[in-house]
Amino acid sequence: MNDVQHPVAAPPRHKLWLETRVLFDVAKMTGPLLEAALRKPSAKKGPPVIVVPGFGSDDRYTKPLRHFLTCRGYPAEGWGMGKNMAGINLPHSLEDLSDNWDVEHREDYSGEASVPYLCDKLAERVEARYEELGEPISLIGWSLGGYLAREAARDLPDKVDRVITLGSPIIGGPKYTAAAPFFMKRGLDLDWIEQEVLKRESRPIQQPVTAIYSKSDAIVSWHATVDHHNDNVEHIEVDAAHVGLAFNPTVWAHIIDALEA
Repeated sequence: MNDVQHPVAAPPRHKLWLETRVLFDVAKMTGPLLEAALRKPSAKKGPPVIVVPGFGSDDRYTKPLRHFLTCRGYPAEGWGMGKNMAGINLPHSLEDLSDNWDVEHREDYSGEASVPYLCDKLAERVEARYEELGEPISLIGWSLGGYLAREAARDLPDKVDRVITLGSPIIGGPKYTAAAPFFMKRGLDLDWIEQEVLKRESRPIQQPVTAIYSKSDAIVSWHATVDHHNDNVEHIEVDAAHVGLAFNPTVWAHIIDALEA
């Protein structure tokens, strides 16, 4: 990508009105969704799929996408871990992180590693499903869910088939997103989080990754969704609201293409 830049800030608040486009995404979704609903599920075409919701959402938000994928022959399920609150709702300490995380110790720890802790929990979930299903799993993650999916794949190279991210902040953690004030009000050091996110890139993701993003995303800086570190990443630009990425028929078509690759 020739126009890649490092993010410098979250999208300006005055652009939040762009997110109202989700209403058009939902309206456009009606056709493909009805088509899928009227069709019997296709014969299984590929690996099972786990769809990971974004920050503040749960499996209800990804149900239409999962239904569509299942009808297309890709048995899809939710992550089954309730509302994605970036791990801040899960009691933990730095010592609770797995050995896959080499984070800097903090005497004044305020929960900055809540997302890494949640990554570990997702990896445990994926590993358990791998053992039950007997085959690698494809991971699709919306927003923060995409970051979680990437890190689970990084830690489970033999158990995850591929990763598809939808507007996911893979640079800086929440620093370049509209959620930054939420975490700052909780006393989290966003610079420390950004540093720890970058450290993980020293161990490349081995599986194919498809990164779908929108330059008119008003929640996550599109620059923060671009992978500068892994060579096996395909970037796909769409014109969609951030909150509509999981409901957009064009995005759905790209997801099918990625799963069939």
